[in-house]
Amino acid sequence: MGKIKYFVGIDIASEDFTSSIFAGPEQPPVVKEKSPNSPEGFQCLINWLKDQGIAKDNCIVCMENTGVYCEHLCYFLYTNRYRVVTESPHKVKRAFHELTKNDRVDSRQIAEYAYRFLDQLSPWKPDNQILEQVKVLYATREQFTKQLIANTNALQAIKRKVVQTALANKSYELIIKNLKERRKAIDEEIAKLINGNPRYKKLTDIADSVPGVGKPLAGSLMVITDAFTCNLAYRNLSSLIGIAPLEHTSGKSVRRKNRSRRHGHPRIRKLLHLAARSVATHVDEFRKYYLRKLEQGKPPKLIYNNIANKLLKIICAVIQSETPYIKNYKSVNPLYLKKA
Repeated sequence: MGKIKYFVGIDIASEDFTSSIFAGPEQPPVVKEKSPNSPEGFQCLINWLKDQGIAKDNCIVCMENTGVYCEHLCYFLYTNRYRVVTESPHKVKRAFHELTKNDRVDSRQIAEYAYRFLDQLSPWKPDNQILEQVKVLYATREQFTKQLIANTNALQAIKRKVVQTALANKSYELIIKNLKERRKAIDEEIAKLINGNPRYKKLTDIADSVPGVGKPLAGSLMVITDAFTCNLAYRNLSSLIGIAPLEHTSGKSVRRKNRSRRHGHPRIRKLLHLAARSVATHVDEFRKYYLRKLEQGKPPKLIYNNIANKLLKIICAVIQSETPYIKNYKSVNPLYLKKA
């Protein structure tokens, strides 16, 4: 691949997308508006790039990670051997302080973002098919769980009424039964996909050996780390999920408490929080830590977040060593071994 000279930013929506070419601060951006988000529009984009003298080996295409909206275009460009990156929308937004917002401005900002942060961009590539299926199944399961809770609460409410309506009760009961069956079927399919791959099964079993983790959390972490091959540094993964406590100080006057920004994966944050609550109740080591911090006046929410970070650190350690969790394990400084 040749040297990158052009930075193509794409602001994509469900029906269309706007493209901008940024070659540097001294040159005005070139914009193409309202290309259809379809195979025909994708081919028009490539033809337009060629008309502008841009080839696949001298440019990089950057877009915000908007889920399914950008997925087809990413696959199309990747298949045609273009360098593609997808960035979190809030990262692009934080890089600029412009009040005006429209598709032209957004696409220009994305292109300029790629120019400014080229050394920090990670190439996009299609997910492994098994991991992609597991990812979709976990997302579907989460939606079914929300619906199950909502319908269960609604059924409990109408059962408290003085005047009962048999059809309404029966309808909710059937929906709840069906959701439970669908959720069970999803759990079985996820287990089948993971157990069918020896490597994935081994890694999820190791992660699951950590107290409080469980298969859903182990599988979810495997998905967002591409089978534990990237973002496995504890601090990076903690920041990606959104539980890393971040400092906010400036000079002598600004001294805010460290707090997590809550960006990232809400489902994984929820699973980690539940794991933290579980070990704070049932595991002596974490229970003692929880009670000690509680006596120091720390709020429970902060303590649970600290425990979640501790669990995540242990998970990263056991995965990197490919060794299941050992209860009461104590590490020894190599200097003491040399002296002995």
